[in-house]
Amino acid sequence: MPMSWAGRTGVRITGWTGERLLAAASRLTAPLTSPSTPDDYLGLLDPLLSARHPAGRVTAVRAEGPAAATLEIRPGRGWARHRAGQYLPVGVEIDGVRHWRTYSITSPPDAAGAPITITVKADPRGRVSPHLVHRTAPGTVLRLGPPQGEFTLPEPPPTRLLFVTAGSGITPVMGILRTLARRSPPAPDVVLLHSAPDPHQCLFHAELADLAARLPGLRLQLTYTRTDGRLTPDRIAGLCPDWRQRDAWVCGPAGLLTAVEGYWTAAGLRHRLRMERFRLTPVRPAGAEDTGGRVRFARTGTETDVPASATLLGSGETAGVVMPYGCRMGICHGCLVPLLDGQVRDLRTGEVHGEPGELIQTCVNGATGPLVLDL
Repeated sequence: MPMSWAGRTGVRITGWTGERLLAAASRLTAPLTSPSTPDDYLGLLDPLLSARHPAGRVTAVRAEGPAAATLEIRPGRGWARHRAGQYLPVGVEIDGVRHWRTYSITSPPDAAGAPITITVKADPRGRVSPHLVHRTAPGTVLRLGPPQGEFTLPEPPPTRLLFVTAGSGITPVMGILRTLARRSPPAPDVVLLHSAPDPHQCLFHAELADLAARLPGLRLQLTYTRTDGRLTPDRIAGLCPDWRQRDAWVCGPAGLLTAVEGYWTAAGLRHRLRMERFRLTPVRPAGAEDTGGRVRFARTGTETDVPASATLLGSGETAGVVMPYGCRMGICHGCLVPLLDGQVRDLRTGEVHGEPGELIQTCVNGATGPLVLDL
């Protein structure tokens, strides 16, 4: 499919022919630009022209209730087409420091170069999400990582589906629903159970109602926790009596995920359950007294204090260190860094480990006392 980029210089490069010309020019000029690459110089002209460091430009920002917003982003070179339900690492510059966070892609997969959307809910305790929701304007350039995650539908999808979501857990499912709505024939037999504090804070409230009215196979049940209480496994079973016959996708707070996982496991149906966790829930063994530690990044000389519940990856990025990363969830091992001294705590299990030379997953490990990383 054709692609188009226009840089600040006014030069427009369009179509696959333009892409091939850029690639050919990069190969021919590489010996002249070493140790930098032609791609580095293209990125200086316009960040969207860099294939090595993919970026996207925000083209629209739409409010989604009082504390959330949908950002429409037009990606540049190097962007790989996503699958519905995947998430996207986003690099945001705040006060000269790039912070990386992951957000679910809420748009269906389209042709390469087409806009994508992420929907962000501002966490008042956070730094990046309020910035994206309240202080990001059209024209802002964001760094983009590769689309990731397995919270996706198989192809073809099962004939009977159950989605259970709470709060911003609806975001990956919204991308899936929008994709199913485009299918011909229409979506299969789908039940969506979603909870929010109240209708005003229910993300995509109007669109969900519209989808339920348009798609004969979609049954929507909204629960408002301030009046109805929380979604529990027993309530899920009551709202969807045939839940045992459905493949399930569940996304929301840790408490919901833990309860649902136990319920499905007890029924011998854990293999039919897919879950998406938005954040790591740190585990500390009973009696553990460590409060994190000071981490030194040997190559840069940067030092920073890392709280017991914080990851080495996030703390390093906050300190301005360029950290390798991948899925940011302990799956892909793209964040491995050699440990030079000290020990770390696995925030998933609470296990303390580490010896000089060991490769550490910085996205799921925190500090337990002073340590040094080869970075």
